[in-house]
Amino acid sequence: MKPRISNKLLIVSAPSGAGKSTLVNHLLSLGLPLSFSVSATSRRPRGDEKDGREYYFISADEFRKRIAADEFVEWEEVYTDHYYGTLKSEIKRIHDSGRAVLFDVDVRGGISLKKIFGTDALSLFIMPPSVDELSRRLHGRGTDTPEKIRMRVEKAESELSHAGSFDRIIINDDLEEACRETVKAVTDFLKD
Repeated sequence: MKPRISNKLLIVSAPSGAGKSTLVNHLLSLGLPLSFSVSATSRRPRGDEKDGREYYFISADEFRKRIAADEFVEWEEVYTDHYYGTLKSEIKRIHDSGRAVLFDVDVRGGISLKKIFGTDALSLFIMPPSVDELSRRLHGRGTDTPEKIRMRVEKAESELSHAGSFDRIIINDDLEEACRETVKAVTDFLKD
């Protein structure tokens, strides 16, 4: 009997700079029966990010209106007036297509989604080799101010303590190995 992919969800979480988006993009490049869940955020786009591709960029006021209308599966106010969340309509869109949902979310969002979806979801925590390496990667991006990087590193230190809340921890100190481990975990989960 063929497994039913359309009710499965994959959650990939990590502190900022740990390599989560790189691993998610690798998964999406392999032709697996996955579709990326585009999260909503009230932050401004970075670099060449486009509305509806990386995120749905909406104002903090619009985000609060959608919260009040119960349009989110989960949401968090990560920093003051900087909201992130998963729209119910995204999950429905992907499940209706017969594919598994692939989330690229922050640590709190990942924990919330796992609690909501239970065994239908596989949650992966991408662990940086160290906080110093994380800081180096964030500086190397060149997308944030030094103050924003300091805030992200402080937040990351707290997030690392929640790694045990995830089904699997993948240490990203060697990108090729992290890709292999991630692909194996995902393909095994989709087979079940």
